[in-house]
Amino acid sequence: MDHRELEETLARLPSINAVRIAIEGDEVREVHVLAAPDKAAKQVVRDVQTLALARFGIAIDRRAVSVVQIGPEQIRTDDDRPAIMGVHEIPEGARTTVVVTLLWHGEEFVGTAKGPAAPSARLRLVGEAALRAVEDIIGDDALSLDAIGAPGIGMRKVIVSVVVGTGPHGEDVVVGSALSHGDDAETAVRSVLDALNRRIGRPD
Repeated sequence: MDHRELEETLARLPSINAVRIAIEGDEVREVHVLAAPDKAAKQVVRDVQTLALARFGIAIDRRAVSVVQIGPEQIRTDDDRPAIMGVHEIPEGARTTVVVTLLWHGEEFVGTAKGPAAPSARLRLVGEAALRAVEDIIGDDALSLDAIGAPGIGMRKVIVSVVVGTGPHGEDVVVGSALSHGDDAETAVRSVLDALNRRIGRPD
């Protein structure tokens, strides 16, 4: 079973922002769901069970599904920094679409990127989608992802982004990094934001 495809499909359900699944053999042992508070948690669980069974033929015990509900008003940002609302990957045959949603000053900014549905392209697509969302925040500046990757640093995984930006302040190259805690997609977004936090918060 491709648990990543199951995660991505469940994350497309209304009110659900993110899904992570723990697999043991061929059995789904845990399903962790981050959802908006506009639907009862019990209904979110039923939606997960129904879609998993109808789409994949997988029966998920309701006790294996944990739901955390959080709304935009509960998310706080420090130092004028955007918050990550969600990273969704939508497979479309040989291609995939990545959608990154950021929250900044109470408003959502969405960036998308399309490319090959290949593991080697995943981080770049996530990084590019994050840049498109940030471009909407900062307005006139144009951003390009020069490089993104996970270099070997000790025993921990760190994702590093190199971003080139041009705009009223001129051209510059910035580097950001984020320590991975298991979700490489969200870590990639955090590394891009780390590179651009000063540009986002910089006064005109």
